[in-house]
Amino acid sequence: MNKKINIPTDIEFIRIIWCDNANIIRAKALYKDSLKNSDYYVGISEAQQAISSRGTVVKESGLSPVGEVQLMGDPTSFTPIPYSPGQGRMIGNMIKEGENWEYCPRGFLSNIIKETSQEGFEVKAAFENEFYLLKRDESGLIYTDNTPFASDYAMDIHREIISEIVKSLHNQGMEVQQYYPESGPGQQEITIKYTDAKKACDNQIAYRETVKAIAYKNGMIASFLPKIFPEQTGSGCHLHLSLHKERKNILTEPEGEYGISKQGEQFIAGILNHIPALMAITTPIPNSYRRIIPHAWSGAYQCWGMDNREAAIRVVKDPDGLIRNFELKTVDAASNPYLALGTVIAAGLDGIRRKMTLPEPLQEDPADIPYSKLEKQQIKKLPSNLREAIGDLEEDKVLLSALGEKLAKAYLAIKKADIKELDGLSLEEEVELLLETY
Repeated sequence: MNKKINIPTDIEFIRIIWCDNANIIRAKALYKDSLKNSDYYVGISEAQQAISSRGTVVKESGLSPVGEVQLMGDPTSFTPIPYSPGQGRMIGNMIKEGENWEYCPRGFLSNIIKETSQEGFEVKAAFENEFYLLKRDESGLIYTDNTPFASDYAMDIHREIISEIVKSLHNQGMEVQQYYPESGPGQQEITIKYTDAKKACDNQIAYRETVKAIAYKNGMIASFLPKIFPEQTGSGCHLHLSLHKERKNILTEPEGEYGISKQGEQFIAGILNHIPALMAITTPIPNSYRRIIPHAWSGAYQCWGMDNREAAIRVVKDPDGLIRNFELKTVDAASNPYLALGTVIAAGLDGIRRKMTLPEPLQEDPADIPYSKLEKQQIKKLPSNLREAIGDLEEDKVLLSALGEKLAKAYLAIKKADIKELDGLSLEEEVELLLETY
């Protein structure tokens, strides 16, 4: 039984939100007069966790329209929705016969968090989103500005909508830290402060929905699709992470070889080791791989470096020279945040358990290094398509074990369906299908 909370009297509907294996954010809403006790839940079909990006129920997932799951709203996640007066939101957990359902992405992350805690660690995280603000006319999509990276003028152009987005994020409990116009025309980046792992993922769901809804209210389309325009920069969703123990950030060690603690090195090494398989989850649609190319600051090579934006993992040095977080660049907003962060943490834990060694940092653009030198340093190019990444995930026993047999089976089946349905489409066709999905 959930704890009863005080719902503001002006709230008519409470949306119970879930994010499926294709990272489609969905909701059912409870009307206020139906709330007779503290169980904020709706029923959904088991098949909801078997749906591909294009809406097909994938039989190979092991799920079908037969069977019901309770989507139980988490009262601690409740917030009024500032841009939709009279409505509130709770993030849901999938419950089957009174137990956490094995196919639930949020439940999977909860298990990983518990496992991490049992080993004495806590991970804090933040998703750093890039997105485009666009308009559509009879000729198709058009830019809302055509200014360069970090243009002061672009801030004036988008001042009103950015201000509305920021206020809405703030009213939902997110602490905004920075904003700037990104490299693409009409592309934006608003960063929010790190928090604990589950809250970071809940924030990511609310962030995406907030940006898209407010853009719509202002006559625009907001899209997080990784690649929209062939000649313009793509949109990533870089994942920032820090490792904590006994409520202290333990990444930094000024006397360490790289200024990183031994367990911090092992954690980063574990993620670095598993990146090819992780990409099946963190960059999960064919369109994702149009963004991850050399010379695009997207991390196309399996390497790490200090403030190296071409490395897959960028270790961040603060102005005081200390290291408090690092960034995984091979992530985009087409990924389910609970699955993405959960598997990344599992990879890092594997590094700690196996005491993995972090190789030397790469302090140059790997795409400018001769192949023979890259080979000598054991630096490989990362998967160039979803099919390759899926193959790597199928061989990664650590990540498959972390996901669990049922969730792994369903996820892999859906991604293979995505390949059949989306692979081979032109960029224009992908954008037509997915622009407003992500």
